[in-house]
Amino acid sequence: MHMADALISPAVGGTMWAVSSGLAIYSARKIPAEAAARKAPLMGVLGAFVFAAQMINFPVGQGASGHLVGGALLTAVLGPAAATVVMTAILAIQALVFQDGGLLALGANAFNMALAGVWLAAAVYRFLPASQWAGAFAGGFVSVFAAAALCLGELALSGVRYPAGVMALSVAVFAVTAALEGVITASVLKALEQMRPGWVRGGRAGSRPVLAALLVTAIVLASAGFLVVSAAPDGLERLAAEVGLEGKETVFFQSPLADYEAAAAAHPWIRKAAPGVIGLALAYALIALLARYGLRQRSA
Repeated sequence: MHMADALISPAVGGTMWAVSSGLAIYSARKIPAEAAARKAPLMGVLGAFVFAAQMINFPVGQGASGHLVGGALLTAVLGPAAATVVMTAILAIQALVFQDGGLLALGANAFNMALAGVWLAAAVYRFLPASQWAGAFAGGFVSVFAAAALCLGELALSGVRYPAGVMALSVAVFAVTAALEGVITASVLKALEQMRPGWVRGGRAGSRPVLAALLVTAIVLASAGFLVVSAAPDGLERLAAEVGLEGKETVFFQSPLADYEAAAAAHPWIRKAAPGVIGLALAYALIALLARYGLRQRSA
């Protein structure tokens, strides 16, 4: 779901940077500083969990894979404004540290997943509660399918042309990915509700057993999830290959943790596991610090 720079034109990328930056700042201003500081550990743990879950690609058919995006999950617990801040931080870490998604495309990726996907999920939850399976599923499905549709629109504006058959295949892959997002979102929220009734609706900052369960799961996914990851390209990578843009993105810098591999590590397990654990720690630290201090300074 992360667009590479090769797929987007400078004009579209720059415009989306400007739009996303403005909307992300607006979203941050919607969060009361006191609430952000109180929920800093919660935001950090949820951000770490979503970061780790995004590393796990699963097959969705037609030689493509998908992964959890997590915007609807974050929205159900934190509300859309805080979810936007958390998701934007995750996307920035992925682009800057792991070169997952391009720098030029970061604005578009943030708009699609951290803004449109999050706020559309919030709109769904106004009519279908996230604490109910149908509502959680619908929020997850809408958030991802809308983000995918926006990707296709941004590609079209960037001059990318693809045959009707490729478009149909891409839409089908995105629909399956969105449906799986809905199932995973609903399953995770149901499990959280069973552990702590009312937690999904309120996102209680002091629910230590829930936070511990999420953190342990995140650590397992980050350190060992690569053992079960699908090797198939995700929907956008498959589309890039179909239109001849695969591998043509501009590389502005080379990160030592590019593609979630520690190139300097000799042991195969460390080479794969270390980036996940480092990313997990970065996501938690950045989001928790931003919530505790950054938003407080913003309000002051």
